[in-house]
Amino acid sequence: MNRHPLTKAGADRLREELSQLKKVDRPRIIAAIAEARAHGDLKENAEYHAAREQQGFMEGRVQHLESTISHAQIIDVEKLNPGDKVVFGATVTLSDEETAEETVYQIVGDVEADIKHNRIAISSPISRALIGQQVGEVVVVRAPAGDREYEIIDVEYR
Repeated sequence: MNRHPLTKAGADRLREELSQLKKVDRPRIIAAIAEARAHGDLKENAEYHAAREQQGFMEGRVQHLESTISHAQIIDVEKLNPGDKVVFGATVTLSDEETAEETVYQIVGDVEADIKHNRIAISSPISRALIGQQVGEVVVVRAPAGDREYEIIDVEYR
């Protein structure tokens, strides 16, 4: 079985979501189904069908989270100490060579990537360009929109 990398913080977030689904959402949906059943004829009961559909989506998410967590290789970023080198879990400060705009990204597993929180997947073009590089180096990111150059300003493991 192929194990995929996951940061410790990402695994904690997934476990928290799983706990929320099992302890809060599942009982709420079961109660909604029971209440809708009490209204009578199930064939024309929209509340019942909506609650059952919601239950199906929730149970699918529970299975996905359980599978993801059980097949993950959890890496504690704070215990890594590769110095100025960029590896999985690094939080990297970059400066765009063209605009001088600085951006901070954390390189994480594919399942925990979230661009709104500046967490980028290890499989993304920018991550692939950064892995193995060091502070002060300029990397070329080959992306669908064209090549971009970034200087690595800082690398942290937090």
